[in-house]
Amino acid sequence: MNRPEPTAAATVPGDGLDARLVVDRGAFRLDVSLAAAPGEVVALLGPNGAGKTTALRALAGLLPLTGGHLRLDGVALDGTPPESRPVGVVFQDYLLFPHLTALDNVAFGPRCRGAAKAEARALAATWLDRMGLAGHAGAKPRRLSGGQAQRVALARALATNPRLLLLDEPLAALDARTRLEVRAQLRRHLADFEAVAVLVTHDPLDAMVLADRLVVVEHGTVVQEGGPADIARRPRTDYIAQLVGLNLYRGLADAHTVRLDGGPAITTTEDLSGPVFVAFPPSAVTLYGERPAGSSARNLWRCEVAGLETHGDQIRVDLTGELTLAADLTTVAAAELGLHPGAPVWATVKAAQTHAYPA
Repeated sequence: MNRPEPTAAATVPGDGLDARLVVDRGAFRLDVSLAAAPGEVVALLGPNGAGKTTALRALAGLLPLTGGHLRLDGVALDGTPPESRPVGVVFQDYLLFPHLTALDNVAFGPRCRGAAKAEARALAATWLDRMGLAGHAGAKPRRLSGGQAQRVALARALATNPRLLLLDEPLAALDARTRLEVRAQLRRHLADFEAVAVLVTHDPLDAMVLADRLVVVEHGTVVQEGGPADIARRPRTDYIAQLVGLNLYRGLADAHTVRLDGGPAITTTEDLSGPVFVAFPPSAVTLYGERPAGSSARNLWRCEVAGLETHGDQIRVDLTGELTLAADLTTVAAAELGLHPGAPVWATVKAAQTHAYPA
């Protein structure tokens, strides 16, 4: 029997996603604008309670809008029930039907959209083959690994030919090794998906690898959006700075000197004037047990070790004092300095390793 090819969303012209999601839930208010062109992957990032999942549920039609609008390919979806929306969803725990095989899980969506049983199963078989799961078509979810279950859930979402694909923490349930493999596979599948995809995640690596554009939400509003490289280089909130691993400060610039709000000054390479942010990586920080003799370093602060933790193959040192910052050292360097909570140190950062930009 010849199996039909999966219908390509790319054949359907459209305007993509145009939404302003306003949702009131008790004391919490979400007010987020989202726009995405067909073929674009947008990642929603933010701390717990920021409103990411609320936004995703509103896009899916599982939460009604209090205000705003939601248009997909120029068609208003406000008030359209979830089952009637051209939307596919991959949930964090996949929500596969435990009593159905992988094949029938994927066929479930097309069946709900009116496809005949044989047609739906043939389409499901094609999608499972595309996901590298042809040999697991007859397996039930309990016989699948986490990575296999994630791919079945993705196939089920794509088999309905959605114009909007929603991914809710799709890799969160996987172990580290499987996550690496499945992230690469998901990237390839999203690259072939020519409608709009919205990814909700708290993992910066997932967002940087999978998304074309990041939208960072805090307290129900968008605080920054842009390409992954731009956001990583120019974070505008403490949350984003911590996410991408930078020390971040705000102050007032006068040429190469930035006087921090309520803190010391930082010398930078950029010549700016007015409100600015200053950022530098923890790896740019050098620590000394005593004030460096004859040091001419302009960025030199007396600090105290507040805490230490393993960070990859290095030691992350949290410092307080004249300036609150994080420093990354090798295990050997940390041992030679005899670092421990409460230990006094001097911290320096070269001006060339700082980055200042308008606030």
